[in-house]
Amino acid sequence: AHHPYTKHENMMKIAAFVALLAGSASAFAPSATNGRVSTAVAAEKSAALPFMNRPALLDGSMAGDVGFDPLGLSNIDDVGIDLYWLREAEVKHCRVAMLAVVGIVQVEIFGPAPGCEMATDKCQMDAFWQIWGAHPQYIAFALIMISISEMVSGIAATAGRESGDRAPGDFGLDPLGYGKGDAAKFGRLQAQEIANGRLAMFAAAGELVQGCTTHQGALENLMTSLKDNAF
Repeated sequence: AHHPYTKHENMMKIAAFVALLAGSASAFAPSATNGRVSTAVAAEKSAALPFMNRPALLDGSMAGDVGFDPLGLSNIDDVGIDLYWLREAEVKHCRVAMLAVVGIVQVEIFGPAPGCEMATDKCQMDAFWQIWGAHPQYIAFALIMISISEMVSGIAATAGRESGDRAPGDFGLDPLGYGKGDAAKFGRLQAQEIANGRLAMFAAAGELVQGCTTHQGALENLMTSLKDNAF
């Protein structure tokens, strides 16, 4: 005769086996909770450096912001420098570099401006010293104008940082009214300004270093490089 508890024990074993299979299967099934956690972690990664976390203050709200800050400069806020000040400096140097790159090439192609005929050297670094030797007052005047510009921009940046009413680099100079049109289009223009400005800073640095080391103009350096490295 069968033991009275044999049937009941068999049912318990079957139920335990089914539960074990269900638990094993759930280990390989996608979890909504895990997915949400993974998404949150992935969202914290930098777009420019996916192997690093996104800097806390670089949330993509600024034009050209792709979370690139490997040195953590955006977190500085204890020496009179913060993200607003750094952004103001970047925008300023972007604009100056774009003017410098175009100016160096323009003078090399078309020659010096009226009153600077003594600056005959194709290398603008050497042409600077030609002007200094003939008309040092030109350089002095340029330094005075640069100082005035720095004072104006410094006051604007300080007031804007304190009030929060002014975006870094915004001087209200928009004669063509781009900022009054489509907001998305204006945002693309702002991103293009930053991208081209960053490229121009590298280009300007290259022109300066090459001019000081080779004493050739930027285009002359380019032609020499193409000639010497032609296949």
